[in-house]
Amino acid sequence: MDRKALVQRHNVHQERLDPRSPVSVGNGEFAFTMDLTGLQSLPEAYPVGARDELPPGTLLGTQAQWGWHSVPPPEPYHLAASTVLYDSPRGPVPYVDMVGDIVNDRETDTSQAETWLRANSHRLDLGRVGFRWMEDGTERPLIPADITGTEQTLDLWTGVVTSRFTVAGRPVKVTTACHPDRDELAFRVESPALGAGLVVGIGFPYGSEAWHDAADWNSPDAHTTTLSEPSPVQDHHSPAVWTAHRELDDSRYQVVITGADLAVEQTEQHRLRVSPSGSDGVLDFTVAFVSAGDGDCIPRGNNRHASQTHQPTRSTKAGNGVELSAARSVMEASASYWPEFWSSGGAIELDATDDPRAKELERRIVLSQYLTAINCSGSLPPQETGLVCNSWRGRFHLEMHWWHAAHFAHWNRVELLLPSLRWYTSVLETSRQTAKAQGFDGVRWPKQVGPDGRESPSPIGTFLIWQQPHPIHLAELVYRADPSQEVLEEFAEIVFESAAFMASFAHPTSRGFELGAPLIPAQESYGSIRAKVTNPTFELAYWQWGLRTAAAWRDRLGLESVQEWLEVADGMVPPRVIDGVYAAIDVEPFTIRTDHPSMLCALGVLPQTDLIDPAIMRATLTDVLADWDWASTWGWDYPVMAMTAARLEDPEAAVDALLLGAGKNTVLPNGHNRQTDSLPLYLPGNGGLLAAVALMAAGWDNGPKCHAPGFPSDWTVAWEGLVQAP
Repeated sequence: MDRKALVQRHNVHQERLDPRSPVSVGNGEFAFTMDLTGLQSLPEAYPVGARDELPPGTLLGTQAQWGWHSVPPPEPYHLAASTVLYDSPRGPVPYVDMVGDIVNDRETDTSQAETWLRANSHRLDLGRVGFRWMEDGTERPLIPADITGTEQTLDLWTGVVTSRFTVAGRPVKVTTACHPDRDELAFRVESPALGAGLVVGIGFPYGSEAWHDAADWNSPDAHTTTLSEPSPVQDHHSPAVWTAHRELDDSRYQVVITGADLAVEQTEQHRLRVSPSGSDGVLDFTVAFVSAGDGDCIPRGNNRHASQTHQPTRSTKAGNGVELSAARSVMEASASYWPEFWSSGGAIELDATDDPRAKELERRIVLSQYLTAINCSGSLPPQETGLVCNSWRGRFHLEMHWWHAAHFAHWNRVELLLPSLRWYTSVLETSRQTAKAQGFDGVRWPKQVGPDGRESPSPIGTFLIWQQPHPIHLAELVYRADPSQEVLEEFAEIVFESAAFMASFAHPTSRGFELGAPLIPAQESYGSIRAKVTNPTFELAYWQWGLRTAAAWRDRLGLESVQEWLEVADGMVPPRVIDGVYAAIDVEPFTIRTDHPSMLCALGVLPQTDLIDPAIMRATLTDVLADWDWASTWGWDYPVMAMTAARLEDPEAAVDALLLGAGKNTVLPNGHNRQTDSLPLYLPGNGGLLAAVALMAAGWDNGPKCHAPGFPSDWTVAWEGLVQAP
């Protein structure tokens, strides 16, 4: 397989401003999203739709996994004020609820405490790097009308973006890259416009509590930016280093600018100007973002980059002995890393298939690999919009973690999954206390959280249970890709504590072990009746499979079996069947035809279990496809249907599901799975696609013994390096 040709035929090439489709560079820990200028010159042209009366945000973010901020509360706030006792089969159980409500993602009638606890901590936009125009001593931002002749290419093989445009009648070429191991950007600007008024500005915002925005540009006195004197240089052409010190309440970080023939000055309270000091029409510099490790800005954890320092790149020698500039060194590092990424792990090639659907599916597959690598492979579980812009204030949703990250193991890139899976260890104790307070064993993983794992007040999140088996599932996928004693020992506590909670949460009845109220299934349409929902189909099957998988881990480690786990797994009640199809839940209204058709996950995301009859699931899939409300679905629902169809040996239906013409199954030119104006990208859709096509290509345990069982037989499917699904 010619992997370079496979990847580069899907390079992102744009010649006009598409406000929905900017491109990003990044490394999993840090990302920078740019407009057609190769910088962030036109933020208002790439809006994220506003909620309520707030102004719109922008897709052009600069974010790092360590970059978090909290607005100081007027008084200490605690979850106790939002805690409500709910009746359960074991008596009253405390749940973090909300005094207010959420209607169409809008918070209504919340208390001041709830508003603060939901909004803090939040991810921070670290800075905006964009072109500005100097004329008669006055500096102004560029506007779209200033630029013409635009052309931009993201070379996926090297991770380098080349942008060309004309400003004030002068051509501009910009090269942009991100270091693969540091939170550092490289920019090379080549243009006669540099001597005629074109400069680069770097602006810094305060942290924002808005749902969709990571930057508050209207609170200049709430934070400080201080530029230190540059380091001394040996001669005019040697690189100098400027450091801007940032303080936002308890959060601290530094911004380090490095380059030769460069002038950096602080022009406003929170704005720097970068301009050339030479006359050769070139501006070549790097910008590194460095966590001080204080407050909410957390240092990197035990991830694949942890051995790297945060020192900015100095000029280094190229292979031929020629001195490289700071920017060129970063670009060379990017151009070295990405071919290694694409050449390792799995690959799927569909280009030899005549069916036009194959070309589009291959495009989505390649772009999804790039997007999840730069947004979802870091030391924290990702937010749904990754490191591009904020959704739900940048707080991550653990029920979505599987969709962001499971595919890394299927594609034989477990090193990209391990950092975020290891994060669970850091919240074991808080999750154990949650379980204990509710009378359960083990740990109860939270839902909508920041790095500290503290739950958010919610009438939905704390009642979800389908995130509980996720760490077991993810650990099992890691083990399948790397069946080693080290993997078993590292994740045994996470697996076993998850299973202990699951076994104690299920309660015995005359019918068997049940999943009782209060709860909300993955299909959140039943939130208003959370006090009486029981036995959702997907969660029943997930409980059985998860407990049996945890038991298998004990066997592999030579440990004594936990009989309770096996008794619960073997004794789970069967899901409700109505008119020959699986219902979503076990009480009225049984199935609401909106949101996720999550009952399909019970045979698709999961392998065959005792609880699921394939014939009934086949009828259920047909029923869903007949008249589900597609407008209310989400991007990962289409991979769900594809995985179910594949396991039911209906490859045509699997491909049709992946490419179903529904609004939230839109994949833009840059690969973003767009959902709404306020959720302009949705990485669970990209990750779900990759999990689905890996299953369709490599198959699953005890599945059909053919080359690509989930694809139509008349397709030419080349694949290599994938790990078979359970």
